[in-house]
Amino acid sequence: MTDNYQDFDVHAFQQQVIKEFRENNGKLGGMFEGWKLILLTTTGAKTGLRRTSLLGPVDIGGKTLVIASAMGADTHPAWYHNIRKNPMVTVETGTETYDAIAAIPSGDERDTLFDKVVAEAPGFGEYQAKTTRVIPVVVLYRITPGPGAERVKGLGDWLVEVHSWLRDELTTLRRQADEGAPLHLGKNLREHCLNFCDALTKHHTGEDMGAFPMLARQFPALAPVLRKLGEDHAVVADLQAQIRILVTTESDPARLRAELNRLATHLESHFDHEERTVVQALNALAPAPM
Repeated sequence: MTDNYQDFDVHAFQQQVIKEFRENNGKLGGMFEGWKLILLTTTGAKTGLRRTSLLGPVDIGGKTLVIASAMGADTHPAWYHNIRKNPMVTVETGTETYDAIAAIPSGDERDTLFDKVVAEAPGFGEYQAKTTRVIPVVVLYRITPGPGAERVKGLGDWLVEVHSWLRDELTTLRRQADEGAPLHLGKNLREHCLNFCDALTKHHTGEDMGAFPMLARQFPALAPVLRKLGEDHAVVADLQAQIRILVTTESDPARLRAELNRLATHLESHFDHEERTVVQALNALAPAPM
């Protein structure tokens, strides 16, 4: 619908339809009369400018899907390339506007969803038959709740809570070290420090083995971010190893304080970066653990 490859001014036509959509609360006449449509605004992959497309959504299992069919053309539509670079989008239904994050399922998950889409809207199956490319299915996860709906705590919110606990634990460790540990370091400080390192290791292992691969599959745009976070995990593991040695063998509290400060500085930057870049995506994919 947004990508008409006939020999006329497609851009001018699109802009006129978008204008009519907004002026009439999502209702259109002519060739679009009676159709359920939305406006999807993405950020241009090359230009960084906001681009709006008129699309026909398909609701499957409570999820809003849009299909990058381009009417069966052999190239993906521009809006699809945009969300591969930046998954944050704005959706207009005619009666409301909300922010969403666009996921791109692949493999069996994509195939299952596409089969359900074709059952609802057979035209998309016809478009797939016209091209050798695999037509992508895109899931639009609403970030903010609808009117009157209660916000459900997601996996990203849980991540922030874990970070908050780890920050508090590290603050306690640094305070204990600043107060001056006795010779060979106090038993409580040693046990607390080792427990903190164990908890941090489990947290990052869970991200590397579970959460991050899941995000990478659904949100290709996050791949560079996830690689950087994985590299950060390796740096943190190095710092943890040094601290483990210090609390079990070192009698110099000053050196321990210095290493804890290094870890705290790096972790604070790491946690902040995670919370800026992946929390919304995690919230979109899964609820918080019970």
